[in-house]
Amino acid sequence: MTMNQTPDEQSLTLLARGKVLPDEEIVAWLRSAHAEQLALCDELEEIADSLPSNINKQKCIYAAKALVPMIQALHRYEETVLFPRVQQKNAVADSGETLSRLRYEHLEDEGYAEELTETLLKLGSSDPVNIEAVGYMLRGFFEGMRRHIAFEQAHLLKTLAN
Repeated sequence: MTMNQTPDEQSLTLLARGKVLPDEEIVAWLRSAHAEQLALCDELEEIADSLPSNINKQKCIYAAKALVPMIQALHRYEETVLFPRVQQKNAVADSGETLSRLRYEHLEDEGYAEELTETLLKLGSSDPVNIEAVGYMLRGFFEGMRRHIAFEQAHLLKTLAN
């Protein structure tokens, strides 16, 4: 493990070495990840609310640069650390279906995030965009993300916190 690794990378390194992370650490990570995602959702909502005439271009560019790397890193951790632990702890037959659903949503969210990144960069650079479509994209993304987080909190945190 190097000093330059993020906490997520450190956890993945420990797992690669066969170390078992305590549930409390995984739960703390998930709560922190959710808070980070919800803060980004709030930023995206502010951008949507600023349309069409009060756009903060710097905020658009910042959100665009943060979006894909954040989503991909969080999903990677969930799928390699969190989901296996939930599956291990959860004797309920539908945990496999639940985790499959979440993996599918991750794929959708990542594709949507890539499209939204391009759009936010255009918006931040004053390139021509369809403002109505941008507002629709932003709201669709952050509302879907909030629903996904609420589902994870209701179903995954409950499994690990017990």
